[in-house]
Amino acid sequence: MAAKLEGGGGGGAVWDNVMEVTKVAQEKGSDPLLWAVQLSSSLNSAGVSLPSAELAHVLVSYICWDNNVPIAWKFVEKALTLRIAPPLLLLALLSTRVIPNRRLQPAAYRLYMELLKRHIFQLKCQIHGPDYPKVMKAIDAVLHLSEIFGLSASEPGILVAGYIFSVLLQLLDASLDDERLLELTPERKSRWPTKPLEMEIDGHDVYDEERTEYHERLRNMNTVMAIEIIGQILQNKVTSRIVYLAHRNLRTHWVVFIQRLRLLGANSSALKSSTILTPEDLLQLTSDTHLGLSQECKTSPQPKFDAVLAFGSLASSAGLCHGASRSALWLPLDLVLEDALDGYQVNATSAIEIITSLIKTLQAINGTTGHETFLGLWIAALRLVQRERDPIEGPMPRLDPRLCMLFSITTLLIADLIDEEESAPNDETECGFTYHWKEKKVPGKRRNDLVSSLQVLGDYQGLLTPPQSVVSAANQAAAKAMLFVSGIDVGSAYFECINMKDMPVNCSGNLRHLIVEACIARNLLDTSAYFWPGYVNGHINQIPNTVPAQVPGWSSFMKGAPLTPLMVNALVSSPASSLAELEKVFEIAIKGADDEKIFAATVLCGASLIRGWNIQEHTVQFITRLLSPPAPADYDGGESHLIGYAPMLNVLMVGISPVDCVQIFSLHGLVPQLACSLMPICEVFGSCVPNVSWTLPTGEEISAHAVFSNAFALLLKLWRFNHPPIEHGVGDVPTVGSQLTPEYLLSVRNSHLLSSQSIHQDRNKRRLSAAASSSSPEPIFVDSFPKLKVWYRQHQRCIAATLSGLVHGTQVHQTVDELLSMMFRKINRASQGLNSVASGSSSSSGPGNEDSSLRPKLPAWDILEAVPFVVDAALTGCAHGRLSPRELATGLKDLADFLPASLATIVSYFSAEVSRGVWKPAFMNGMDWPSPATNLTNVEEHIKKILATTGIDIPSLAAGGTSPATLPLPLAAFLSLTITYKIDKASERFLNLAGPALESLAAGCPWPCMPIVASLWTQKAKRWFDFLVFSASRTVFLHNSDAVVQLLKSCFTATLGLNSNPISSNVGVGALLGHGFGSHFCGGISPVAPGILYLRVYRSMRDILFITEEIVSLLMHSVREIAFSGLPQEKMEKLKASKNGMRYGQVSLAAAITRVKLAASLGASLVWLSGGLGSVHSLIYETLPSWFISVHKSEHKYSDGLVSMLGGYALAYFAVLCGALAWGVDSSSSASKRRPKILGFHMEFLASALDGKISLGCDSATWHAYVSGFMSLTVSCTPTWVLEVDVEVLKRLSKGLKQWNEEELAIALLGIGGLGTMGAAAELIIEKDS
Repeated sequence: MAAKLEGGGGGGAVWDNVMEVTKVAQEKGSDPLLWAVQLSSSLNSAGVSLPSAELAHVLVSYICWDNNVPIAWKFVEKALTLRIAPPLLLLALLSTRVIPNRRLQPAAYRLYMELLKRHIFQLKCQIHGPDYPKVMKAIDAVLHLSEIFGLSASEPGILVAGYIFSVLLQLLDASLDDERLLELTPERKSRWPTKPLEMEIDGHDVYDEERTEYHERLRNMNTVMAIEIIGQILQNKVTSRIVYLAHRNLRTHWVVFIQRLRLLGANSSALKSSTILTPEDLLQLTSDTHLGLSQECKTSPQPKFDAVLAFGSLASSAGLCHGASRSALWLPLDLVLEDALDGYQVNATSAIEIITSLIKTLQAINGTTGHETFLGLWIAALRLVQRERDPIEGPMPRLDPRLCMLFSITTLLIADLIDEEESAPNDETECGFTYHWKEKKVPGKRRNDLVSSLQVLGDYQGLLTPPQSVVSAANQAAAKAMLFVSGIDVGSAYFECINMKDMPVNCSGNLRHLIVEACIARNLLDTSAYFWPGYVNGHINQIPNTVPAQVPGWSSFMKGAPLTPLMVNALVSSPASSLAELEKVFEIAIKGADDEKIFAATVLCGASLIRGWNIQEHTVQFITRLLSPPAPADYDGGESHLIGYAPMLNVLMVGISPVDCVQIFSLHGLVPQLACSLMPICEVFGSCVPNVSWTLPTGEEISAHAVFSNAFALLLKLWRFNHPPIEHGVGDVPTVGSQLTPEYLLSVRNSHLLSSQSIHQDRNKRRLSAAASSSSPEPIFVDSFPKLKVWYRQHQRCIAATLSGLVHGTQVHQTVDELLSMMFRKINRASQGLNSVASGSSSSSGPGNEDSSLRPKLPAWDILEAVPFVVDAALTGCAHGRLSPRELATGLKDLADFLPASLATIVSYFSAEVSRGVWKPAFMNGMDWPSPATNLTNVEEHIKKILATTGIDIPSLAAGGTSPATLPLPLAAFLSLTITYKIDKASERFLNLAGPALESLAAGCPWPCMPIVASLWTQKAKRWFDFLVFSASRTVFLHNSDAVVQLLKSCFTATLGLNSNPISSNVGVGALLGHGFGSHFCGGISPVAPGILYLRVYRSMRDILFITEEIVSLLMHSVREIAFSGLPQEKMEKLKASKNGMRYGQVSLAAAITRVKLAASLGASLVWLSGGLGSVHSLIYETLPSWFISVHKSEHKYSDGLVSMLGGYALAYFAVLCGALAWGVDSSSSASKRRPKILGFHMEFLASALDGKISLGCDSATWHAYVSGFMSLTVSCTPTWVLEVDVEVLKRLSKGLKQWNEEELAIALLGIGGLGTMGAAAELIIEKDS
């Protein structure tokens, strides 16, 4: 046997001599210590290094089983104690021989476990042994750890972790086998040897036949002891933390271990007989709350402030996550909700997806419970509604999209989260960690959190007061609950007939009643909610008897009443209450008569779309599906089947064209599918010659041009079509705005289609997949619409380069002539030929008649192709005096009236020409062009007031004075055109297209172009004054970078309450976002909250890198202000000079940390919103490393004190939150694919600085706080990130942390780094805690 041993000193004779010496000592009964000393001396003389792996093999072979006597075991014990043989290897060898034979050799099993108890916990001396790597390789050869667990055999530390875990598995399987429980496992066997080999059984037949009661009792005691050792391993500080490494990195084996341990705990009689361990204790030892790399890693409700001051422990920085005010926790959510309601932005991504990702991120970062998360979400959505309960007038989203966000979007995303939990796989639910939701997943946990959050929500009465437009609905919801509680059963028809004033008691409802109804409609709650304390105000004993038998409404419609005009009016004014009602309307729209189709489309675009919060997701889907109607059964394949649906399609497109409706589609994520449905309509009707028309039931006649124009105008609202193709961006990521192109929208739609093939998608993705597949089950590309593609390419060329390409004699040239003749027919008749007007662009086609025969009978696409040349000719004529400004405006209006869709091409042409700056200015003097003089000064004064009340002082912002007001000629022409439109419902959809374009054009021109535009428009639309002035005030920030800095500073000042400014009378979200904007105060203008102003201007800012750097600077300035706030000047100077900023006890560190976190949260939110992914990448890749390398004079004034520490932690929280907002905390988002590169670079920077390879200019205390804060937040809040970092970088980081005495953090970092760092983590655990 000995001759077969590997390596080491000595030959076979040495080991023969060892066995001989041992045999003689055994026969003489020698003292084991004497034997060990003699053996050690003999091996040293033979040149064998100790401890000797070969000796372990020899001793195990000697005992098993020819010399299985007590004194031989004493020899083994002494060899282990004196480290002659490596303990772990000898124990591993014994386990392979003893455990399978434990029933035949119960005494040997007992002795093995005694040795195990003595030596498995003494790991430190063993990893410092001379042959540590060689010993661990030998153990791997014996137990096959690398093969079984998939470990690297070349790394000894990882084999130590594998060995500790294997001991647990061996003892567990042996215990299950002893109690005949192994057969109850799915595998019905053990991966480890638990039964003896046949040749060993044969040698002990006599012993088996002579079992005694003592041996049976010993076997039972052994089972108890084995289970107790399992408990001890799980209890011991070192081994339990090593077991946690298996928990994290050997997931499959851990699941099996937990399943078997639970089986043992539930059925083991031996465990029940233990005096030191109970089944509950055993299971508790494997719970999330017990296992862990560090108890300091755990989420704590309050920061450990002493530790924070000392920069010492992991909890010091992780504590930044906890104990902060609610305002700090959910401020990013309030900003994102408010930003989603920006009428200038249509989002291609569902608000459900955005907000779901955000609240998961915030919960992970802040460590909040599910109850707190839901409550924070409800409060933020209620604040969103209350912020604009009385909005100013103007072409902007009003209250309805905000109510959609509260009642529909928020409810749907909570439903998705509950569905995610309750449909999770069992193995994940039982054994998995969830990094989004810190509690263990239990079916119904989130549902219970929803209930508790809504119950507590009743305490926030100030937020629950309904806006006037929804008081009736809230009262009806309260009455419904009151009737139910009173035991009175009434159907929905009752509320269609009854006036709430006739109710015998006061049924005063609030927004919570409507929230609960929305949750009940989606099966998140049941009617037991009606019995919550305080939910209803009393009982009703009887109901009014004066109820009409039948009135037009949803109930009578569902009973078969036809869609008469009276019925339609009733259904349009009242939202559907169920999906079945909508389905019936949809079926009529598809299969009904022509008039019925129109009626059904009208109903869908009514109250069910705007206020049907309980079924809104179905309404928008039905409308989207109707925009892609199926071909009728008798379709012959000739002209497009869409032609036959023209009246219905037109009603739908007009019905959803208001800003509020577009915003609702955007919130539900249907913009990509809506665009996909509109493109074929544009393609078909834009190709039709306008000699066909349709008459609507109202008597209105519509043409193909009208249908096309409505579709085209709606389509163009879905992307920023009038902006240059190259917009501001950071790094390699363009802004979201520049991505909103037809190609991008179709690619998003196609991705929804492809996601339907995934069985793991969430409910929101299933809804979007269903919407995408309803129009076509195949991907759709712009190439499918050749006419649209031609226009789009021409539009891009028009913006990017000077207009050219008109060839004389072509069809386009002829169309240009015809359009110019139509536009300027009066000039033609006055003998001012078109030659002079066109300035060479076209030739006269002779005088024309004023009747319709002058209008070209051409398809819309052909007209649009000619429009840029027409507008260029007209503008050129005006510039050379051949057209008056009035004639130019009138001609352009005639063109837009003839084909309303031409307004889009007019916009793109003027946008391009304004940016080129080649046209002479137009003098707005009231003679040639309209004059703004009447109220220009008033507008400019109001702009200054808005800025001043927001904390912004721009001395250079002065009125124009005596100099004449001028505008670039293209801007003046476009402004004059827009003023010719009436402000009515018919013009609204086109003004909504032209308005943002006009503002964008004016904003890009020198000051005071925008005030001039606002002044002229306020003369026309006086009730829009507040809106127009506010819009004009936004453009200040495009011309003045100092104004941007002041606005950002105002955001920080208001949020943190750093001064006594009126806007800072409160702090947090209330001060940052306030109550919207406008002249709500009688006789004066209310302050515009700085956050609102910033959210409405940041998309137009181009220098995002500048904004990011300013935010970092303001964050650090805010930290200094927080640290010294409230101190008299002389004490502040002493505090600055002292080493310990807390010496004078003037500042509460708890309050300071809360405010620092709030500042960092605000900064991170603004960086992410301003520049998106690219801005965050630039921050982490460039800005922060540069900041740490640079010298900061102001920072060194407060070195080694409170400011330095708080500054480091502020930057750490700021950086981690920025990354989490951009990438998410897991790998589910597409943005997370970019994370490894950026995060890897930053981690490399940290490691290099810790290695001393990079010289830092910042304060050392700031750097220390940043690194420990960043790493601890990453470990505790975003562990998925760590797995993406290079293993060697993680090891270098842990080494640097260890040098700072941050061993706990170093262990935690290595522990979640995957298999690559598992060995280093195990060794560090042993080094620190043994």
